Amino acid sequence: MAIRPTGAVEMSVRFLLDGETVEIADVDPTATLLDHLRYAMGRTGTKEGCAEGDCGACTVLLGDLDGDAIAWRAVNACILFLPMLDGRALLTVESLAPGGALNPLQACMAGNGSSQCGFCTPGFVMSLYGRSVGASGHDLPVADILAGNLCRCTGYGPILAAADATGPLQRDDSRTVIALKALADARTVSGQHGDRRWFAPRSCAALADLLTDHPDACMVAGATDVGLWVTKGLRTIDTLIFLGDIAELQGIEESPAGVRLGAGVRYADAHAALARLHPDLGELTRRIGGLQVRNAGTIGGNIANGSPIGDGPPAFIALDAELTLRSRDGRRTMKLEEYFLDYGKQDRRPWEFVESLWIPRPGPDAVIHIAKLSRRFDSDISAVCGAFHLTVRDGNVSAARIAFGGMAATPRRARLCEAALVGQPFTLATMEQAASALRTDYAPLSDVRGTATYRLDAAANLLLRLWHKAQGQTVSVLDLDAVHG
Repeated sequence: MAIRPTGAVEMSVRFLLDGETVEIADVDPTATLLDHLRYAMGRTGTKEGCAEGDCGACTVLLGDLDGDAIAWRAVNACILFLPMLDGRALLTVESLAPGGALNPLQACMAGNGSSQCGFCTPGFVMSLYGRSVGASGHDLPVADILAGNLCRCTGYGPILAAADATGPLQRDDSRTVIALKALADARTVSGQHGDRRWFAPRSCAALADLLTDHPDACMVAGATDVGLWVTKGLRTIDTLIFLGDIAELQGIEESPAGVRLGAGVRYADAHAALARLHPDLGELTRRIGGLQVRNAGTIGGNIANGSPIGDGPPAFIALDAELTLRSRDGRRTMKLEEYFLDYGKQDRRPWEFVESLWIPRPGPDAVIHIAKLSRRFDSDISAVCGAFHLTVRDGNVSAARIAFGGMAATPRRARLCEAALVGQPFTLATMEQAASALRTDYAPLSDVRGTATYRLDAAANLLLRLWHKAQGQTVSVLDLDAVHG
């Protein structure tokens, strides 16, 4: 495979483990952290339960420099590729008990019966330890923090009790901060493993140059999808470009007009800003995978992947979001709905990348309802995801934007339903007529998550639920207002 010059610096992957520098040369770009910990480093406390970022048994804490501190976040080691560790700090379950002395959290869990078969326990410990030391998401309810950790022995009661009994824990990361600063490198770094190659650019300009030279490269942000291509699909990827070190893609800008999110913003970091746009959008974000997934998965990755069941795009389309793509030739902006062309096909040229997403702030006359239906409430993939954005003035619907995921080959608007609403009074009768029209907008498939009939019925009922909710009625025991106050 011919490789054009890129100006990238050939380097080993360097990271800190328990404050000590680890350097790995000749890195397979899709080797997972989980496998490296278990088979190369003998850290077998980190377990493989699913190899797809679903069960949390492989949870570790990853740390990034944040000024003169470390910002820790819980992530799934099973779908984290080794080059993604470069320049970061790592803690595993072994890190918490140096010399075999349990920390207070571990001692509490060992003493109150939190561990039964014990397989999932290290992952729970790491998630709760992150909560105790102020990691990303630490201010969420403990059940939300643990939504990405599964226990087949159903030992959740003692685990939750241990979380309540253990208060904040202190960490001295001063030496780690100094060491990470010493590892920092502003240059694009790269590595080669046989005929396969990886790059980690530090700027959008460098990324644009790399895509010009390597238009067939696979861009990797959080690897929450690409990781499964490797662990479950057993794919071989020749060239990878890791995007996690591009600060320009990680900005969040809020204004009275709306919110601009960089493509590299993780869902966990976007949650607060999205919730301020609308509570339903915040609740949808909270249910995108477990916390480990939201600590890795990005706004741009969710869009660029083009999945018909991605949770973010239907809501963003309903809110009239605009997508900005960038290349060495400049920028291109489009309505997000125009980006999705067909199943597996998006309007992105090989040398372009997703740079940002602009979401207008809803107006005072907006009536919004966003709902995700899945077989398991937390940490599951949608069967149907519906987003409704109506403008109601003087009792009439003056505008409507309705989009669904899980109903077609792409996230797509319900044009016939919208037409049945616009210009009509905002009444239950209008909603029922529009629900009938909605059934002709889509021809969904039947699969393991739901039949076509279920999806059509559910979509129609979600529209009716919007009306009942607008009347102040509790429409579900899981309704956001009913659960959270």
